Amino acid sequence: MHEFVYQAAPARIVFGSGTLKRLPAEAERLGLRRLLVLSTAGQAAQGWAVAELLGGACAGVFAGAVMHTPVAVTEKALAVATELKADGIVAIGGGSTTGLGKAITLRTGLPQIVLPTTYAGSEMTPVLGETADGVKKTQSSSKILPGTVIYDVELTLGLPPAISATSGVNAIAHAAEALYARDGNPIVALMAQEGIRALARALPQIVEAPEDAEARSDALYGAWLCGMCLGAVGMALHHKLCHTLGGSFDLPHAETHTIVLPHALAYNAPAAPQAMARIAAALGSDDALAGLDELLERLQVKRGLKQIGMPAAGIERAADLAIANPYWNPRAIERSALRELIRRAYAGEPPRADL
Repeated sequence: MHEFVYQAAPARIVFGSGTLKRLPAEAERLGLRRLLVLSTAGQAAQGWAVAELLGGACAGVFAGAVMHTPVAVTEKALAVATELKADGIVAIGGGSTTGLGKAITLRTGLPQIVLPTTYAGSEMTPVLGETADGVKKTQSSSKILPGTVIYDVELTLGLPPAISATSGVNAIAHAAEALYARDGNPIVALMAQEGIRALARALPQIVEAPEDAEARSDALYGAWLCGMCLGAVGMALHHKLCHTLGGSFDLPHAETHTIVLPHALAYNAPAAPQAMARIAAALGSDDALAGLDELLERLQVKRGLKQIGMPAAGIERAADLAIANPYWNPRAIERSALRELIRRAYAGEPPRADL
């Protein structure tokens, strides 16, 4: 008999095409009348479009979200929220904007509405990663879950193919690690396998035809499922390592996940055969690592950390940081093996399960 505990996180999901127009009604449902809209500088136009849609219910726009949620940026946004007397947050964008919304909510208790434009999935998790002094630390709190998430397929149609690919693989990483999580359960396993299957089917089509609305819908559906997995169970080596690398060397989040994932799975494969079998089935392959490699080749993504800005001198530092705080993983963490994993990921060499 398989014993498990499953606790579903409270979530209101509005999914479809053209669902952005339901934002004012969702704000009214939550009793919000002075919303601060968050975006990155690159998505400022979308932020102001949301402000226009909200009309008098919008207090202002802060278009300063950046990767890895630096505490200094959060403090600036908090000052704006205080000055405008905001009673809630609307975050439009990917993980950078969602993270900023979470950081504000953690400090103020302000409710959030999230409008994802990527496949990051962090809108479905109670996890916040913040960076200060070159170190990224994570914490978990149910207080930072949004009141509503509005998934609008139309918001993803303009996401460039290369970013779509890495954002989607980032989502796959959430589900892959959920399949060997210590607190995994059958419900999460079903969501994880279906999420990987949907993304593996959709992403190559998006790379070939970025405006394929059906493929975009499948990818957003898969990303939602993978985000649910990340929010329901604990993560292991892959996420720990990606947070360490991203926060320490300011590496792009999704690309870091994409490069590290095959190496982390190879490391854990001997200790998690059932998870690997599920991943393989979701990828339509006889072998999880071979199936993932084939998918990454079709997506034409970068495969080495040196290609995205990591310095060679950072390999030793990353290994030290990744083992500094003990955490659960299906296979014991050994520094020498972990250091070699990071070196191979840095160089873009094939992953090895026999480290």
